[in-house]
Amino acid sequence: MTAHLHIENSRLGSPLAHAGDEHVRAALTRHKVLADRVRVTIGWDGDVLDAALATADFLIAARPPRENLSARAPRLRWIQTTGAGIDHLLPLDWLPADIVLTNNSGPHGPKCEEFCLMALLALSARLPTLVDQQRARVWSSIFTQPIGGKVCLVIGYGDIGQAAVRAAKRLGLTAVAVSRSGSGAGPADRLLPTSALDSVLPEADFVIVAVPLTPQTRDLLGRARLALLRPTAGLVNIARAPLVDYAAMAEMLRDGRLGGAVIDVQDPEPLPADSPLWEVPNLILTPHISCDDPRYVDMLLDAWVANLTRYLAREPLRNVVDRSRGY
Repeated sequence: MTAHLHIENSRLGSPLAHAGDEHVRAALTRHKVLADRVRVTIGWDGDVLDAALATADFLIAARPPRENLSARAPRLRWIQTTGAGIDHLLPLDWLPADIVLTNNSGPHGPKCEEFCLMALLALSARLPTLVDQQRARVWSSIFTQPIGGKVCLVIGYGDIGQAAVRAAKRLGLTAVAVSRSGSGAGPADRLLPTSALDSVLPEADFVIVAVPLTPQTRDLLGRARLALLRPTAGLVNIARAPLVDYAAMAEMLRDGRLGGAVIDVQDPEPLPADSPLWEVPNLILTPHISCDDPRYVDMLLDAWVANLTRYLAREPLRNVVDRSRGY
């Protein structure tokens, strides 16, 4: 029996996540199981969505439809998101109990590690301040110690967090990570529960935020916690903007109470031209590019087919979202 996979694209989303005909043709060539067992349809901004949902067994989408999903998609059993974070889909009360939701955790690791290497070296060398001086035509030497031996705190220990830890280790940093449970394998020198966050923030020379956004983690680094950081510390956010109090961060950067920051995520995105963040000193803003590879869709489809093989064999799927945790 041939199953039906519908891929729903949104032109408002990142072009890197657009799965077009060429991507599907290439995936069908790479994967015999996909060519033999699955019929694929592709939609854009809802143009064929209702007709596709009527027969779809599987759905790949950045923003799955939520309204009356059981009635509109009676055969649907599995939804795959195109991104790792699903905070825009919470709460999951719209998701029928018999439909499994998986995210695209995994492909982001290599680019994330490279971005964190860049950000850590930039902050260690005081590059945000040097760029500000260049724009102001100020010649003022800033001398810094080598990065090795300093402490990097990574908040979150999923695929992205572990990539950040690997970057820190490659630079000779002591890598401390915190996660909800504080347990698990991985490359960190120390792994602690999130409840220990206040005690380790003052130790950090660098902090990398890599935790999913949930109701529990929103404003995780608020004003009080940011105040625990050393005035020379560097901050990197590669997760979601609402995890960090950017207004408090901006004040600290202006006042010299924070050494520098590299921020890859904003709220909203794109960042409006009149946002005060554009003018904050000692801050580098990047447009949500830290973890995305131009081969993103190919990697997404390859991972989905690997999971399809498990699905057909009635084996547990990878990257299943825990409804209670929201990630």
